[in-house]
Amino acid sequence: MVELKTDVSIEAMYEAGQVLGQALTAVREAAGVGVSLLELDEVARGVLKEAGATSPFLGYRPSFATTPFPAVICASVNDAIVHGIPTSYRLRDGDLVSIDCGAELDGWVGDSAISFTVGRARPADVRLVETAERALAAGIAAAVVGNRIGDIAHAVGRVCREAGYGIPQGFGGHGVGRHMHEDPEVPNEGRPGRGLPLRHGMALAIEPMLIGSGRDGYHEAPDGWTLRTNDGSRAAHVEHTVAVTDAGPRILTERGPRR
Repeated sequence: MVELKTDVSIEAMYEAGQVLGQALTAVREAAGVGVSLLELDEVARGVLKEAGATSPFLGYRPSFATTPFPAVICASVNDAIVHGIPTSYRLRDGDLVSIDCGAELDGWVGDSAISFTVGRARPADVRLVETAERALAAGIAAAVVGNRIGDIAHAVGRVCREAGYGIPQGFGGHGVGRHMHEDPEVPNEGRPGRGLPLRHGMALAIEPMLIGSGRDGYHEAPDGWTLRTNDGSRAAHVEHTVAVTDAGPRILTERGPRR
């Protein structure tokens, strides 16, 4: 069942989204050669704590997981697509990093992700991340009243496919609000004009996931969480929480400088 948020609720989600934006900005600023993924998780924890927010990731255990998630960020490096568990791994020159994070404030949740390179970037990685951002922008632009979920999915998928990238099937965006994962599902590929009509008050996490080789295959790592590309190619993942409004799509997880 899809819950339509009131304008007051959307404002509350925006406040959670601002905390989240600060956390992701701080993590990106802290990331560098020699910094561990656990250290980045500590940075995000500090921002959430300072703002009085909690993490919807920490302790989260969906049906597919054998263990609860142990961190406040997902840190996915190089061939990891999503759901990477922060470890003692220290970032190396040229690594491609995706950070997914959530924030819960006053009972409302924001969900967002960024991808970036560390040190000297490979041109192919730069193009991959830039395409992921373009796909996200296209999906957001399609999140207007009167369109359908399929219009968002088509917009995202078209940018990815035209650039020659793969899309991990079965993973995509979702509704968000009181909980991190709510109805409806928001696929990263689909047919325009199909699916649930978009209405004022819908809050959606739109999150393109791209595989650099152009192949769609992936597998679950032994940790029970991390999804990795089958061919070892690199991946990128970006995400915003967006409100569908009569005035157009509103990004609730905009990123700004850390306070």
